[in-house]
Amino acid sequence: MSATSPLDLVIAAVREVAATEVMSRFMLVGGSRKEDGTLFTEADLETQRALVERLPRIVACPVLGEEMTSEEQEALWEANERIWVIDPIDGTTNFVHGLPYFAVSVALMERGRPVLAVIYNPVADEMFTAEVGKGAHLNGQPLPLKKYVPMMPEAIAGVEVKWLGGKLPQRLAALPPFGSQRNFGASTLDWCYLAAGRFDIYVHGGQRLWDYAAGCLILAEAGGQMTSLYHSDFWADDVWQRSVIAALNPGLFGQWTKWVKHNL
Repeated sequence: MSATSPLDLVIAAVREVAATEVMSRFMLVGGSRKEDGTLFTEADLETQRALVERLPRIVACPVLGEEMTSEEQEALWEANERIWVIDPIDGTTNFVHGLPYFAVSVALMERGRPVLAVIYNPVADEMFTAEVGKGAHLNGQPLPLKKYVPMMPEAIAGVEVKWLGGKLPQRLAALPPFGSQRNFGASTLDWCYLAAGRFDIYVHGGQRLWDYAAGCLILAEAGGQMTSLYHSDFWADDVWQRSVIAALNPGLFGQWTKWVKHNL
């Protein structure tokens, strides 16, 4: 009998933890504010605790979680070439308000790059996964889900304007090059929707490490491309506040990147 792969073990752990710690509290808990103003709940803390306990049994390395202090996060990042990076519940505001767009996100990173990724929306029971060189999948089905590529004026854009500075937000509102835009409030799932072909293009002004760690691998393994607002190399941007311009189709990626950078 062949050994169970690390990816299969992570999938099983995430599915179980989501059932016991996340969905058991969905619409039953209130939120509190951290010092930086972001929302967290008992479910975030208990989900992180459970994953911190389980993941090192799969691959023996530390876990960096969103609900740790910035000092703890930075110390772990600097001290370890191999590390788990988790967002116990991405989209906590949605979770608290009963909006079914949130996810548990897990990435295994080596020398600053993700090599394994799992993002799970427990409401929809959608498990997005990827491993370096092995493609990306949704519940075992290869990504992307569709082959149709729209022209830019018909494209659906995932746009988070909150962290976009300069004149770009105004240009996006007044003269968008795309057909329509969406912002559902969970960055990890935005990456997955782009990889699946549900979004065509994407822009975000600054994501934290746990927001992009898993999603960027899922997009890359689905054939997508990414850069940042002020660097040609996505990985050259700030680890802790990394901007992204991305698309699934290479042609749209070129058009979209050119338009965004021209309108910064």
